[in-house]
Amino acid sequence: MKLILLGPPGAGKGTQAKFLVDAYGIPQLSTGDMLREAVAKKTDVGMKAKAVMDAGKLVSDDIMNAIISDRIGEADCKKGFILDGFPRTLDQADALYHMLDDKGMKIDRVVSLKVDDDALVERVSGRYTCAGCGEGYHDSFKKPKKEGVCDRCGSTEFKRRPDDNAETLKTRLFSYYKDTAPLLGYYHAYRNLSTVDGMGEISAITKQIRKVLDSAS
Repeated sequence: MKLILLGPPGAGKGTQAKFLVDAYGIPQLSTGDMLREAVAKKTDVGMKAKAVMDAGKLVSDDIMNAIISDRIGEADCKKGFILDGFPRTLDQADALYHMLDDKGMKIDRVVSLKVDDDALVERVSGRYTCAGCGEGYHDSFKKPKKEGVCDRCGSTEFKRRPDDNAETLKTRLFSYYKDTAPLLGYYHAYRNLSTVDGMGEISAITKQIRKVLDSAS
């Protein structure tokens, strides 16, 4: 199962990806994680990315595409993968299509999480993660079973993204609707897009996504 999760910031893509990792035994490929991993492993493309970042510049699509290409060629992606945070633009979607085609692969399903903009403010401003393992939590929707202790790894340190606030969210939403939302039409044309209501309980949303994926397999 090769899957793309789409949705505005705060829609719950990362949360749902973690449940799907456990359910299907395929890795979640986050662009940030892949970039850091490539730099840490000192791969050729990782060193190119490091040079760009050290110069204070943004990593180009060409470099990011090469990092993704290397990553999906690793053994744990043999059964499939979940792309979270990529593609973000039509150019990236085209590059991904050709990248996978060259490897004899294709995206099986694109799942778009639909969430009301007003609800995103509460979601984004209340979320935080474990500093140890990255497990996600929320002030209202998902608290640790034991206050101050991560359910997954037992860490007592947590962190919040500095851009998780209402003002920054407006800018991020503008970028999403301008650059990423057009992907909905792109994947609709390829007939592999499914839209899931992202406004319900986390477990109910997971159930909807799994129903879509199981029917596609």
